Amino acid sequence: MMSGDPMFPECRPRCVRQMAVGDGHILHVEECGPADGVPVLFLHGGPGGGCLPEHRRLFDPKVYRVVMIDQRGAGRSLPSGELEANTTPDLVADLDYVREALGISRWIVFGGSWGSLLALIYAQIYPESVQGLVMHGIFLGSHEEIVAYASGLGELLPRLEQGDPLAAFARRILGEQPETAELAARIWLSYQRKLIGKPPLEAAPDAMQMARARIQMHYLTRDCFLMPGQLLAGIDRIRHLPAVIVQGLADPVCPPVAAEALHRAWPETTWVPVASAGHDALSPAMARACIKALGWVAECAESFD
Repeated sequence: MMSGDPMFPECRPRCVRQMAVGDGHILHVEECGPADGVPVLFLHGGPGGGCLPEHRRLFDPKVYRVVMIDQRGAGRSLPSGELEANTTPDLVADLDYVREALGISRWIVFGGSWGSLLALIYAQIYPESVQGLVMHGIFLGSHEEIVAYASGLGELLPRLEQGDPLAAFARRILGEQPETAELAARIWLSYQRKLIGKPPLEAAPDAMQMARARIQMHYLTRDCFLMPGQLLAGIDRIRHLPAVIVQGLADPVCPPVAAEALHRAWPETTWVPVASAGHDALSPAMARACIKALGWVAECAESFD
């Protein structure tokens, strides 16, 4: 690691695959680290976000065999932005398909924001495939969380338009008018960037950004294809697994209320609040906490095997 930088040096994937998972979807799958390393599944944010090269720096390249998957329609997966056969159950099934295809018996699941939701539902459906969980910036996919996240959108709509602002943006972004969709996506993506302290988009969204906006509207307007309270109701299926919740206490995207609810429902988890930290897992304080959490879960998983 560099002095003052908790993350590991930049690295290249050991191998890159395009994996067909059915329904016309082809996933971009990367592996980093040694083939005989501790298996870790990395779940990106979004929905629709895709994996970034910087995410590899969260993992010790000498210790972990990290599998990074761009989910259906996201990142470098194809077809880009495809919404057909793109639901939370589809994504979960894909994860275990990749695990089996790579010959991994069990792995640690590491995810933040949307990735924390996917980590929880995957572990609840396939607990026998999971050694432990590291989750940060908790998002449970509740209608209340989604409404709160989109609460500032109303002021960005035409003054005469009434009703649900998220639904209004979804109609535009998923509509048949390319220019309208592009403008609405640019406003939506700039709104998200503002929440995390980034400047607005300087140009029209590129193809990957449009895909992200389409997938987000598809999921968020459907409460992420979950039943109300589903993730908290399923905790008993995974209560035995070692798990850490890393939560920035100043996270404006996924405020601590969801993480606190998860910890109340699952008090066996290790609770790691990070004072003054926001949403970005690559910020020094959050990265340091996540790296330490992964080391602890890996030690626990080894002792249980």
